[in-house]
Amino acid sequence: MSSLLSSSHPRLPPVGASDDLMQRLEQLNSVGASLSAERDINRLLESILVAAKSITRADGGTLYRVTEERTLRFEIVRTSSLKYYLGGTTGNPVPFYPIQLFKDGKPNHGMVAASAALTGKTVNIADAYTADGFDFTGTRAFDNKTGYRSKSFLTVPMRDHENESIGVLQLINATDPKTGEIVPFSDSDQRLAESLASQAAIALTNRMLINQLEQLFESFINLMNSAIDEKSPYTGGHCQRVPVLTMLLAEAVNETTEGPLKDFSMTEKDRYELKIAGLLHDCGKVTTPVHVVDKATKLETIFDRVHLIDTRFEVLKRDAELEALRKKLACLEQKRPMDLAEEDRRLREPLRELDDDCRFLRACNIGGERMRDEDIARVRRIARYRWRDVAGHEADFLTDDETKNLTIRAGTLTDDERQVINHHIVATIKMLEALPWPKHLTNVPEYAGGHHERMDGKGYPRGLTREQMSVQARCMGIADIFEALTAKDRPYKKGKTLSESLEILGRMKLNNHVDPDLFDVFVRRKVYLRYAEMFLDKEQIDQVDESKIPGYTAGR
Repeated sequence: MSSLLSSSHPRLPPVGASDDLMQRLEQLNSVGASLSAERDINRLLESILVAAKSITRADGGTLYRVTEERTLRFEIVRTSSLKYYLGGTTGNPVPFYPIQLFKDGKPNHGMVAASAALTGKTVNIADAYTADGFDFTGTRAFDNKTGYRSKSFLTVPMRDHENESIGVLQLINATDPKTGEIVPFSDSDQRLAESLASQAAIALTNRMLINQLEQLFESFINLMNSAIDEKSPYTGGHCQRVPVLTMLLAEAVNETTEGPLKDFSMTEKDRYELKIAGLLHDCGKVTTPVHVVDKATKLETIFDRVHLIDTRFEVLKRDAELEALRKKLACLEQKRPMDLAEEDRRLREPLRELDDDCRFLRACNIGGERMRDEDIARVRRIARYRWRDVAGHEADFLTDDETKNLTIRAGTLTDDERQVINHHIVATIKMLEALPWPKHLTNVPEYAGGHHERMDGKGYPRGLTREQMSVQARCMGIADIFEALTAKDRPYKKGKTLSESLEILGRMKLNNHVDPDLFDVFVRRKVYLRYAEMFLDKEQIDQVDESKIPGYTAGR
C-alpha cells in the first residue's frame, strides 16, 4: 500500500500553515462543545460528518455505524459538489448495502472502511485509483454513474471508552483552499479528523447510553403500568391515556400567546419531565387492594356477596313454604279441606314480598342511582329479617357490613374504601419522593402528586391551592378527571359523551375544583376533540355546543 500513510508519527505542519491550523483547531473545539449538547442521534451524526468535512475541507464524506450483526451501516452520505445528501435529517434513505466486517469468518480487510474499524487505525489514501490492497470497485461504479472522480480518502475509526469501534468516519477529496484542486489529506487533516472522531465517539457513546437508560427507565415504568393493568383491567388503560391527554393540554397551553397563560412555555426537557410524571401519576395503585380497585358493586369483595343474599332469600321462601305445608297438613288431619286454598293465598303474599325485596337489594347493589332516604330505610328494615344460618342459629338477615355497603348513597365504595383508593396518591408521592431524581426530572413528584388537588385547597392529599401548584400539575388534574369521565372500560359505568363530560368539567370549574384558565384552553383549543378522536368510541363523540358549557369563557 504505497499510498497508505501511517498515523503513528505525524509530521509537524510547516510554519506557514500555523494560522490556518489554529483556526481549524478553534473550529474543532467549538464543534466538540456542540456535539456534547446534541440530543438527537441523527442530528448528532450529521453534525459529526459536516464538521469533519469542514475542518478537513473534504468535498464528500460518509459516516458508518457498527451494527450488532458486525456490519458497517451507512448512516450519512454527503458530496457537496454533486449536491448528494442521504441519511440523517434529509429524509432520504441511504440505498447502499452494509459493509461486512467479516467474510467467511475472516476479517474483511479488503474494504477500507471495514479495515479501519477492525484495526482501529486511520487509513490515509492519496489516490484510490492507484492504491494497493483495497477494493474500490464500488467507488469506481459510483464515479462511472455520476461522473465524479473519487481520489483522496481519509478513513478514521471511531472508538468508544472500551476501545471498541462503534463507527467509521470516511472523508473524500480534500480540496486545496487556494486552487480548488483535489489534494491528498495532509497530516494536520488527519490529526484533526482523528481528534474529531475521538470526541464524536465520546459524544455518540454518551448519547446512546443516555438513550438506552431512558428507554430502560420508560420500559420499567410501562412494566409497572402493565402490572397495574394486569391487576386491574379497569384502570390500566387510564395509566396510558392520562399522560397523552396531559401532554395535549400542556402543548395547547404552550402555544397560547394571549391571556393569563401566555408566558407558559416548555423546552424538550420540560416535555420529557412531564411525560414521565404522567406515566407515573398512578404508580401508587400497585399498593391498592384489587377488590377495592375493581369494586363493581356495593357487595363485591373477592366475589359479589349478593349471591349469598339470594341464597338467604331462598331459605326464607323455603321456610315460608314449609310452614304453609305444615298448616295444610294440619288442615287435612283436622278434616278442613276448605282451608287449603286459604293457606295457598296466604303463602303467595310473603313470597311476593321476598321476591320484591330481593330485586330491590339487587338494584341497590349495582349503585347506578343515588340512594334516597326511603331506600336506605327499606334496606335497614330488610336487614332485620330473621333467618336460620348454616349453624342453625337465628340471625339478622343482613350483617352490619352488608347493610353498611348496601346503604352507600352513591357509587359502590364506602368511606373507608374511598380512603383506601385515595391512599394511592399518598403512596405515589412517597414512592416518587424516595427516588434520587436527576436534575432534569426533579419536578416529577410534584407534577404526578398533584392531580387530586383542588384549586380551592379542598383536594387531597395535601390540600394545595391553585397558587401552590405548577401549571403542569394542574394540567394533569384536568386530564385525570376527563379521562375518568369518558373512559369506557369501567365496570360500574358507561363512558360519557363529550358534551356530558364537558358539562361536568365545566361545573367543576365553577366549583373551583379545576383550573379555570386551563379549562378554557382545554375547550378553546379543542383538546377534548383531539383526545376523543384518539381514544373514544364514535357514539361518544357527539356534537358539542361550547356556548352551553357551564363556566366556559370563549376567547381567542
